[in-house]
Amino acid sequence: MADDDVTRGELIDEAALTLDELARACAVEPDWVIERVESGLLADGSRYVTRQRLTSQRFTSHDLTRARRLRQVERDFEAEPELAALVADLIEEVEWLRGRLRATRPH
Repeated sequence: MADDDVTRGELIDEAALTLDELARACAVEPDWVIERVESGLLADGSRYVTRQRLTSQRFTSHDLTRARRLRQVERDFEAEPELAALVADLIEEVEWLRGRLRATRPH
């Protein structure tokens, strides 16, 4: 899939994406998403999902953001999926810590 095909925008928390919609939004094939979910790098991190279950699973806005991060790190740095997941974990941790810091500062 071409980068031009990437769906841009934010997904509200109440909405959910199917496997195909998530793949399309990230400009990857569904198998890419399945491989990341099966290896515990995406979605709920469960290594015990079946491909059949994934076709009916719904993905959240957090999953979309994480999948896009994984794809970008893998592509930009030719990183292995596990390394991309570590980078995504660190980015998420920094964002969480910054949010906590902002919340503790007086306005």
